[in-house]
Amino acid sequence: MKNARDRLLLAAAELLESGATVSTRAVCERAGVQAPTLYHHFGSKQGLIDAVANHGFTQYTAIENSGDPLDDLRKGWDRHVQFGLEHPSFYGLLYGRAEPGKPCAVTAPAHAALRERFTAAATQGRLKVPADDAAEQVFAANVGITLTLISQTEPDFRLSGRVREASLAGVLHAPPSAAAPATRASAALTLRALVDNDPGDLTPGERGLLDELLERLAR
Repeated sequence: MKNARDRLLLAAAELLESGATVSTRAVCERAGVQAPTLYHHFGSKQGLIDAVANHGFTQYTAIENSGDPLDDLRKGWDRHVQFGLEHPSFYGLLYGRAEPGKPCAVTAPAHAALRERFTAAATQGRLKVPADDAAEQVFAANVGITLTLISQTEPDFRLSGRVREASLAGVLHAPPSAAAPATRASAALTLRALVDNDPGDLTPGERGLLDELLERLAR
């Protein structure tokens, strides 16, 4: 028997997936609890909806680190698209309520996960742009293609693959080789990522100066 909190999450998720109105009364009736129980666990109906969205979101972003950041990025992209197609109501909740100048706290883990992957790619000399910029570009493309496929009667997964590869090619170098030595910009990005991972005994002032110099060299 699920506890009250889990029943509330499940009830709200089922209502969202069905397209029904997610009212406090409907959720509580479906979960077999009273409204005070919902408020006790989540504070408000919106708190419950955010928790449902965050639960679904973290389920599909948990990607095990394989040691190959490019492979992890491809898998993350495909899982993102698949999640959106399997749970369009969840996805609409996550990405369909944007407010001007107000980042969505629920989707923040996606940006963090992407930054981690791109930082790992930078330590291998693979980045063309800073990790934050790469994460923003790829994430925007990933969301855009997912919303596009959701709107299609028959989703074109080949389109997703083409957009994915074009997006990654825009921020990543091909694997380094003797025939293609690292550029000054990629070397600066690599050093920046390595220092981020292990700043050593640099003082805050030294770190700030180094970051400024590497930022200029990277661009």
